[in-house]
Amino acid sequence: QVQVVESGGGLVQPGGSLILSCAASGPIFRVNNMGWYRQAPGNQRELVAIITSGGSANYTDSVKGRFTISRDNTRDAVSLQMNSLKSEDTAVYHCHAEGSMWTPHGVDSMALTDFTSWGQGTQVTVSS
Repeated sequence: QVQVVESGGGLVQPGGSLILSCAASGPIFRVNNMGWYRQAPGNQRELVAIITSGGSANYTDSVKGRFTISRDNTRDAVSLQMNSLKSEDTAVYHCHAEGSMWTPHGVDSMALTDFTSWGQGTQVTVSS
């Protein structure tokens, strides 16, 4: 199985910055999109930013101009630089990766199957 592990997060004052990092590992053939989602208490999980393997990025309107997503395809890793943080950015942030991986097929062969994997999440709290 493909595992996704996040790091970063923590407590920061309004206007401050944080960097979240995430890496996928396992029998990966190719990672297509990687993204960051967040879920605040009482709210549904929402997309924050997503980036393709080619580097095209999209952001939810509330973070445009403040957050930057980037990825390192050599390490199947993605980062989220968060600047000018606001109290409403407080949430658990989850990393997501999807693509294709190798799985056993028969006695001595492998096959490609799709995967979609989530990290366990990292808490970001913006408070004075």
